[in-house]
Amino acid sequence: MFEYFPGNYVWNLGVVATLNSGGLIDEVDRACRPIRELGAQGADVGTKEFMASWAAVAEDLATQAAADEKAGHLRTAGQKYLRATNYLAQAERMQSAKKPDRNVFYRRCLELQQKAFDLIDPATTRVAIPFEGALLPAYFTKASDGPAPVIIMFNGLDSTKEHMYSSGFPQEMAARGISTLMVDTPGSGEALRLLGLTSRVESEDWARACVDYLLTRDDVETDKIGLVGWSLGGYYAPRAAAFEKRLALVVAWGANHDWGAVQKRRLEREGENPVPHYWDHVLWVWGETDLDTFITKAEAVNLDGVVEKITVPFLIAHGENDRQIPLQYAHRSYEQAVNAPRRDLRIFTAAEGGAEHIGLDHFAHVRTYIADWITDVLA
Repeated sequence: MFEYFPGNYVWNLGVVATLNSGGLIDEVDRACRPIRELGAQGADVGTKEFMASWAAVAEDLATQAAADEKAGHLRTAGQKYLRATNYLAQAERMQSAKKPDRNVFYRRCLELQQKAFDLIDPATTRVAIPFEGALLPAYFTKASDGPAPVIIMFNGLDSTKEHMYSSGFPQEMAARGISTLMVDTPGSGEALRLLGLTSRVESEDWARACVDYLLTRDDVETDKIGLVGWSLGGYYAPRAAAFEKRLALVVAWGANHDWGAVQKRRLEREGENPVPHYWDHVLWVWGETDLDTFITKAEAVNLDGVVEKITVPFLIAHGENDRQIPLQYAHRSYEQAVNAPRRDLRIFTAAEGGAEHIGLDHFAHVRTYIADWITDVLA
């Protein structure tokens, strides 16, 4: 994996995620260069400066985009708004849950993302999914005017629907005639930050709400609704597919089979964390204030006895050098999914790329493999 900040896994993961989600190396370098020495002091130190430096580049881009827009250069403006959103979203993801102005940056992400949609991607719209008296914020990328298959996309512990969009996956799906519903589920993205919805073990609850919503649309092939989840979504998606039987397929983009055990490993400083200020972050996501209570709750975030209930095609995609989620969990999910009519295990190696967590080191390689697998199954 490319390491701009030698030895700082968390910051490096943010850099490669940005570069492999449409970021430009010159702009990322301008954001990182002023904080390079801080990166040597660990993941938690310097996250405030990380935000400020990346935000400065993003706002410079937004200023340029506004001038382009005024000049009538709408495509150029939209591209700059999109990259500014990417930089802000990745930097905001790194901040402490206790940072008082965190949502200022996130609201700016939403504003810039909408500007990009308006100018260069009218096929993607903001939608709201009714859920237990609240609404789950989401983006819907429409593949065609007529009814089309749809992939529901769940993010993980710290990503957002903005990162799902910038990943290029919805665009790959649309090119294959498949729409994508990118959802900020409870405990993630806008649902957590602005609506206060925290996570739970029973991810089938929000999968049910997503399917119910899609059944109300006239541009959806209702018998071809699939579900993809990356990172912690590698738990959420298989869990949901085990109990929500209207789904046509499921993909674990990172085999998060026993996330509870991962938390105990992290207590022992085994493996890598996805974000700085890690324990503050997980307590925020799960709505807990006490670490012991959280660790007890996390024990239930486990797919033993669950994946056996999956009765649709199931893909497990995992990197052999995933430093967050052990490779053995990919094999465990595969071995236990005995009732899936088709089950495939794809391990991405260091030699080919995509070997790090959810393939962030070579996102394009992994996302196109998954997109092709989905297309083959739905065909």
